[in-house]
Amino acid sequence: MHWKEKANCAGVKLIESGIPDIGLTANLKGEFGMETGTYNRVMIATDGSELGRKAVHNGIEIARLSGAKVYAVYVVTSGGRSAMPKDAGWEKAMKEHLRTEGEDATSFIEEKGKSAGVKVESVILEGNPGDELVKFADKNDIDLVVMGTQGKSGVQRFLLGSVAENVVRHSKNAVLVVRGEKAEES
Repeated sequence: MHWKEKANCAGVKLIESGIPDIGLTANLKGEFGMETGTYNRVMIATDGSELGRKAVHNGIEIARLSGAKVYAVYVVTSGGRSAMPKDAGWEKAMKEHLRTEGEDATSFIEEKGKSAGVKVESVILEGNPGDELVKFADKNDIDLVVMGTQGKSGVQRFLLGSVAENVVRHSKNAVLVVRGEKAEES
């Protein structure tokens, strides 16, 4: 990795490192610090997948370094079940299952936040994930949206769509997309 550095009194400010300039600084011992107040509200969007956990770790660390509150957001998808049976009991059971999945996903973020000393509020929404995440970020004055992506391209992305791409394209807020690869820690 190639780093461009700019010296300052407190150490070295990372100007270009493959991550966005978020006020992250490194002292000469290699420890990291962040100017307080850079972000006040960080939203970590999760789908509960193993691949998304790397984004959780990044989001919690950014929040810890900036003293921000985290909103752990999961969206229960309301669409995409058109080929499924329209039985009312089945619909209710599926919605409950997805809500439980969301509670598990946001609980993971709460646990990581607690161990890092970061305040986390869990939120479960319902609807189209991309649209709901953008609306939530706008309505709650979110400073930074952190989310993962599986890095699909070409036909796969065209056929499946990309929640991350939708959020990046439509959000007025800063968005950090973390490439999906297995997290080192679960």
